[in-house]
Amino acid sequence: MSKVSVLVVDDASFIRDLVKKCLRNYFPGIRIEDAVNGKKAQALLAREAFDLVLCDWEMPEMSGLELLTWCREQDNLKTMPFVMVTSRGDKENVVQAIQAGVSGYVSKPFTNEQLLTKVKQALNKVGKLDTLMNSAPTKMNSAFGNDSLSALTGGKAAVVAPAAAPVNPFAKPAAAAPAPAAAPSRGLLNSPPIKPPATSAAPTGGRGQGQLRLPNGIQQCVIKALSLKEALLVVKRTDTLPQVLDSAVLDLEQGDNAETARLNGYLHAIVAHEPKPDSDWLQLTFRFVDQDAQKLDYISRLIARGTAQKHFVPGA
Repeated sequence: MSKVSVLVVDDASFIRDLVKKCLRNYFPGIRIEDAVNGKKAQALLAREAFDLVLCDWEMPEMSGLELLTWCREQDNLKTMPFVMVTSRGDKENVVQAIQAGVSGYVSKPFTNEQLLTKVKQALNKVGKLDTLMNSAPTKMNSAFGNDSLSALTGGKAAVVAPAAAPVNPFAKPAAAAPAPAAAPSRGLLNSPPIKPPATSAAPTGGRGQGQLRLPNGIQQCVIKALSLKEALLVVKRTDTLPQVLDSAVLDLEQGDNAETARLNGYLHAIVAHEPKPDSDWLQLTFRFVDQDAQKLDYISRLIARGTAQKHFVPGA
C-alpha cells in the first residue's frame, strides 16, 4: 500500500515542526516533506507527487496564494487538495483563497483537532482518507494529548476573529467580561468573530496598542517594548490565564492607512505586571516565528515610528 504524502509549506520552522509532529502522531505511516516558501514548494511539486499541501499564506519569494494559483494552472495539480494554514482569517482573505481554488482553510492559532479535521476532509474528497486512516494505531488519542501542538494551543479550539480597527479598551473602567467559550471549527472559517472583553484602565504610558489572538480568545494589548525578535506586551488579567508556549497571533496596525501585520509567534514568558499576587495586569514576552522579509521590514518601520513617538522602548 503506497503511503499518503503531504507537503508542509511555511517560512517559520516552528510552525512546520508542529504541523509535522501532529500529523505523524495521528498518522504514523504518513510521508511528509516540507518547504520554507512557495518557490521551494513549487520545485518539489514539479518533480514529486503529493496527495495534500498544507501551506502558509505570507511567505518570502512566493506566497501561498501564488503557489495555489500556480497549482491550479497545472493539469496534474488541478484537483490536488490544498489547505491554507494562515493567520489571515478575515472573510476577505478566505473568499480570495476560495476563488483561487483552495480546498480548506485553517486559521492560526489552531488546535490539533482543527488541523486534523481539515486534513481528513480534504483527503476524503479525493479518496485518500481510507489509506491514511488505515495507517493509524487503534488508539488515536496521541494527537490530542500532551504533545507540543496541544501544549501550544492549550488543547482548546481557537477562537479567531478578523483584524478590526483599533479600539481603546483602556479608557473607562468596567468589569471584565468572562472569557469566550472555545468553539469548534466550522466550514472554512474556524469560528465566528467575537468581541474582546472590556477592560479597566491600563498602564499605557502613551505606548502603542495591538490585538493578541490566543487559543482561548482575543485580548487588546499595550506594546511595552519591541524588537525584530520579540515584543513585550501588557494585557488585562482575565479568568482564563494565557499559558507559556501558547501559540498566538499579534495584529499590529501602523500609519494612517491602517496597514496591518499579522505576526505569528508564541508566549515565551508570562509575569505579573504589578508586584502583588492579585495583579490586574500581565506582562507577556511574545516571540516571533515568522521569517518573512516583508514582515521584518514592517516591524523595523514600526520600531522606528514607535521610537520617534515614544510609544514603546526599542529592543525588547
